[in-house]
Amino acid sequence: MIQHSLYRSAVVLILMAISMINCTSSSTKQVTPTNVTAKSDWWKSAVVYQIYPRSFKDSDGDGIGDLKGIISKLDYLKSLGIDAIWLNPIYTSPNDDNGYDISDYRTIMKDFGTMEDFDLLLKGMHERGIKLIMDLVVNHSSDEHQWFKESRQSRDNPYRNYYHWWPAEKGTPPYRWSFFDVNSNAWKYDTLTNSYYLHYFSQKQPDLNWENPKVRNEVYDIMRFWLDKGIDGFRMDAFQFASKDTTWPVLPKDYQKDVIRYYGKGPHLHDYLQEMNKEVYSKYNVMSVAEGAGSSPADAMQFVDPDRKELNIAYHFESVDIGNHINDFGLVKYKQIFERYDSTFKDKGWLAIFLANHDQPRMVSKFGNDSAAYSALSSKMLSTFVLTMRGTPFYYNGDELGMTNIRFNSIEDYNDVDTRNKYTALQQSGGNLKAFIELKKQTSRDNGRTPFQWDNTTNAGFTIGKPWLKVNPNYTSVNVAMQEQDPNSCLNYFKKLIQLRKQTNIFTTGAWALVDKNNPDVFAYTRINGNERYLVMLNFTSKSTSINTGINLEKATLVLSNYPKTSTIGNLQPYEATILKY
Repeated sequence: MIQHSLYRSAVVLILMAISMINCTSSSTKQVTPTNVTAKSDWWKSAVVYQIYPRSFKDSDGDGIGDLKGIISKLDYLKSLGIDAIWLNPIYTSPNDDNGYDISDYRTIMKDFGTMEDFDLLLKGMHERGIKLIMDLVVNHSSDEHQWFKESRQSRDNPYRNYYHWWPAEKGTPPYRWSFFDVNSNAWKYDTLTNSYYLHYFSQKQPDLNWENPKVRNEVYDIMRFWLDKGIDGFRMDAFQFASKDTTWPVLPKDYQKDVIRYYGKGPHLHDYLQEMNKEVYSKYNVMSVAEGAGSSPADAMQFVDPDRKELNIAYHFESVDIGNHINDFGLVKYKQIFERYDSTFKDKGWLAIFLANHDQPRMVSKFGNDSAAYSALSSKMLSTFVLTMRGTPFYYNGDELGMTNIRFNSIEDYNDVDTRNKYTALQQSGGNLKAFIELKKQTSRDNGRTPFQWDNTTNAGFTIGKPWLKVNPNYTSVNVAMQEQDPNSCLNYFKKLIQLRKQTNIFTTGAWALVDKNNPDVFAYTRINGNERYLVMLNFTSKSTSINTGINLEKATLVLSNYPKTSTIGNLQPYEATILKY
């Protein structure tokens, strides 16, 4: 054994010497990882584009998007002008929650390809100046992960404490609500060891026990594995729930109405984030994003206050959880949310700005008007909002085309575990299934997950096979191929907005202030940096309306509008978006 070890060491030294000689003698330019060369706060000025890989582009005809499909569209992604891609989970998974139930954090799901495909994707992105942000899903794992398989074998298994268990002889565990479970109980009884395990989400997504330092170290090793491959950061899924109060206090009966208050403020949450920063993030120049950030601006600031050394960007939900459509909650209330957050974050910390993602319906269907008359106009107006606000824009794939909700009529068409489980629960209780389907036409996550619309060929050019989820029938008129040729399309307007954002840093760091804040129809604000001043006016309605800016605009110049001819200053046409420099 000693001789073998000495021999192996000698071989390693020889190979290292050869490698050093090759490096010094080669005239080939060495590629430096982007996470070394980038400025430390590159994520502030980045435009992040989210790709839902299952629905983006299928390369092999199995009806499921994959890594090779994304590789084939890298030039399209570069043409958008975006700086980074947030890629939803591609790890090995039984796919109960479309990849958010991970059974192996270091391998690629076969549906998506291989690690070699991933390496080619990362290389292709970096060659085009695009960074890669991956999902870090470590509030829970899959119940098919080896850790959980071991954990449930016996009560004295070394992995037992990797999860939260409650022995049945102690009685029924204190009730906890589950986001996805049919029976809405987050404790699942397991006969093998006569115990219950905790799952805030699906019963196939047992919650990891972050109170166990071994779990934390396992996660840090996983993070280093991907960061050392050269990725540029993580979006941390559901991490605000990672810390649990393991005294399991009895909670109010209706606590799920304010679940973030009880689930998102664990006693050691920020201790874990500070430890994570010390052990991992501080050693790399990468982006770190917290999905969910408490229930108030003050909560969110705790995640990203630079003095606390935790994360970079807070991704709060208040602006999307407010209701199902802009008409339900009103524009004034919506503006108040952004004003509160901006007042908290104006001097330090950093926010994400977004209107849609894989857990939301389509942007234009929720905050705009997806009718034939107004879909394109309101889509452009909403894109203007995302790309002129203060913070890092997160933009969901397909929204640059104005993709809309598909509005399935039958539960059989839905794939989402949340929708299907809630339907089953309602069916068991004798609830109104027709009303439920009508609601899901507006709110289901599957609305945002239909295949990307590339052209007007079969299945929108997404796949030559049967797509895993139906394609929206409007693909014949809403697709990349048609919009690339139309200078007035949603796609080309989106590109203009990104170019504008990059021409000046005012939309990244300039001061933000509401204008005519009580106007029920118009969301207007200024962006100011020294002598540089911009006014953004957005009509969120299908009627012509007016605004009292209180600003002298006699010498104002039009920068961009979603109409070929804008109205008289102060008057706005339906869903008009106008940017003025004054």
